[in-house]
Amino acid sequence: MKFNERLKQIRKECGLTQKDVYLLLQVSANCYASWEQGRTQPDIENLKKLCKIFDVSSDYLLGITD
Repeated sequence: MKFNERLKQIRKECGLTQKDVYLLLQVSANCYASWEQGRTQPDIENLKKLCKIFDVSSDYLLGITD
């Protein structure tokens, strides 16, 4: 599974909207949406924040482990 697909899936599993997540991350709506659409990827700092929000490892989000 690609990063953007996994990001969208885990967000929905956690019951969060895109708005919930981009507000927690303090990034723009367009920035976060482009991650879920696969147009761009987050930098390391935002990847760390995503892992904390969703309580998963970076390996999981990056598709290295299931």
